[in-house]
Amino acid sequence: MIMSTQMSMQAKQQVPFVDLGAQYRTIASEINEATARVIQEADFILGREVRLFEEEFAAFCEVQYAVGVDSGTSALELALRAYDIGPGDEVITAANTFIASALAISHAGATPVLVDVDPLTHTIDVTGIERAITSRTKAILPVHLYGHPAHMDPIRQLAEQRGLIVIEDACQAHGTRYKGRRAGSLGHAAAFSFYPGKNLGAYGDGGMVVTNDRDIAKRLEMLRNYGQQEKYHHQFRGFNRRLDTLHAAVLRVKLKCLEKWNAARRWNANLYHKFLEGSGVVTPVEAGGAESVWHLYVIRTEQRDVLREHLVNRGISASIHYPIPIHLQPAYRDLGYQRGDFPVTEAHAQQILSLPMYAELTPELVEYVAKSIVTFLSANRNSQALHEQLVRHANPSQ
Repeated sequence: MIMSTQMSMQAKQQVPFVDLGAQYRTIASEINEATARVIQEADFILGREVRLFEEEFAAFCEVQYAVGVDSGTSALELALRAYDIGPGDEVITAANTFIASALAISHAGATPVLVDVDPLTHTIDVTGIERAITSRTKAILPVHLYGHPAHMDPIRQLAEQRGLIVIEDACQAHGTRYKGRRAGSLGHAAAFSFYPGKNLGAYGDGGMVVTNDRDIAKRLEMLRNYGQQEKYHHQFRGFNRRLDTLHAAVLRVKLKCLEKWNAARRWNANLYHKFLEGSGVVTPVEAGGAESVWHLYVIRTEQRDVLREHLVNRGISASIHYPIPIHLQPAYRDLGYQRGDFPVTEAHAQQILSLPMYAELTPELVEYVAKSIVTFLSANRNSQALHEQLVRHANPSQ
């Protein structure tokens, strides 16, 4: 749908990629009260708020247990370690994801094995998983990318057939549903990140592992806390990876708002769909049975870089998730992958552009962003058409 209002008639506006200040202003009194309570009680490490948040987040994810840790990367790594995945093992994950998905596998001592992604949903290509399984494969780590769930039914079916563990990377998927079930309840365990910009974000780093396995939950509690179940009694060499009580208190306040915030993101995603229809960019889709929480709204266009520059000049913050695929990063040169091994991932890395997306984004700002895109691309098409016409007139034999 091409909108008629001319860009020249619009005043330049500022549209941040995420506006955490706007979010804070909606819940300031509750946040201030919660943090003050923790400070007054001086209950900073694995305090009461951590336990309460774990219980509440487990219930939100529709699972029995949740264990708070210090980051999403730690959540992934400790989940792998809790299932005794380590040196000599391989873990299959998506080529198009944040590098932490692979780093967690490496930090656990295992080897990441990458698989290309579905061109529509950006999530792991299920057909590629089976081809990647070897005698060393121990687990599959599907990523619910941008808030959209991976296609979990065939992944679980394949895992059950091959005796593999499934650990969801749900770090961008707080509240996502797949065929009616919450992300976090779809695998043997799942890892979440509470990085500030996530749909449910702390005021610093934080993470969570959720599971229905009581023994795994107990092991995770020990792994995050020096390998001890009782103070000074260490069963194995654990880590200091605990979720801070202050962060848990903040997250308890925010969790009460998460459904409302996710609904606002869905509303804004639908507005983007409407305003960008016919613009020439490829807009994101939801697969059948999937309910995205739109952590990111990612379009694709061959003119990504010039479009992004135009948006920045219009006061619009846009980002790229992710410009360099994992297999082309120097950090993972030793995996032996080459350019061309994952064509969908590599093509997307040249085309993807993440638009501003947060619950407090107003319809007017969504329209401003979309109109900036439509008008720019329309002008470029007209310019290209004029150029081709001039070339034909100058060279009538062509």
